[in-house]
Amino acid sequence: MVTGAAGFIGSAYVRMLLDAHSPPHVTVLDKLTYAGSLANLDLGRPGLRFVQGDICDTALVDRLMAEADQVVHFAAESHVDRSITGPEDFVRTNVLGTHVLLDAALRHGVGPFVHVSTDEVYGSIASGSWTEDHPLAPNSPYSAAKASSDLLALACHRTHGLDVRVTRCSNNYGPRQFPEKIIPLFVTNLLDGEPVPLYGEGTNVREWVHVEDHCHGVEAVRAHGRAGEIYHLGGGTELTNRELTGLLLDACGADWSSVRRVPDRKGHDLRYSLDDGKARRELGYRPRHDFAAGLAATVSWYRDHRAWWEPLKRGTRPLSVG
Repeated sequence: MVTGAAGFIGSAYVRMLLDAHSPPHVTVLDKLTYAGSLANLDLGRPGLRFVQGDICDTALVDRLMAEADQVVHFAAESHVDRSITGPEDFVRTNVLGTHVLLDAALRHGVGPFVHVSTDEVYGSIASGSWTEDHPLAPNSPYSAAKASSDLLALACHRTHGLDVRVTRCSNNYGPRQFPEKIIPLFVTNLLDGEPVPLYGEGTNVREWVHVEDHCHGVEAVRAHGRAGEIYHLGGGTELTNRELTGLLLDACGADWSSVRRVPDRKGHDLRYSLDDGKARRELGYRPRHDFAAGLAATVSWYRDHRAWWEPLKRGTRPLSVG
């Protein structure tokens, strides 16, 4: 069972699974919130079953978990800005929903249970990179809810012996990302000749990983990771938001006159950086996408797939795309 797999990262993971030489039978459980769409999934693929539902629905989760062997848990509210103005959904989905899934997995003896998390649980780091044993210090309602879900998952392993494996990734980019995050928001705005909003001076630093590299890392953890362990899945490319903005302006044929400075976000973390040496040593994890080439391909995808993102920016559902 893969939760949240109608979203950006989860759907990429499911497509990767179904493209394998011996694809598994995959049940996708997704609530289809604003950020999830059936256009991200090929529902006609053999071995794929889609169930629309909420991970907080204990009866539904129990029924599906009784049929599952393993779980990869992507489902989460994930946009920091939304968590600042409306944290309740983040606590409900990310914390309570994860508890419901863990409880059902324990009851039915399902494992491994791969819990997909984020580098944001660590807060901000001025220099160097986080290792997996670094203390958690989340600074937003989103990251606090994710940190809470991480701790619930690890506690379920330590208390009950459930085969839980936690991944923490850096910022993802690639096709089909909902256009509220910086790369798809800036690209789609620029393609429409609209300005882009840059927080503060643009000095916040993020590490970037292509969504397909992240998914290969998650799969390596599912197939070969150790129970009770945390694995970092980084991308190795660090950029300030200003540097990233410059690359996107160039890729879209725009200039700095298209940039509008906006007040900085509350509690805005300055820098994220993951040490992914553990996943490299134990699992052979290696990002395969060169950032410059991956970003260029991502911009081209949005340029060629207006039918996917234009409805989202109007608040409607997109068409299916190849």
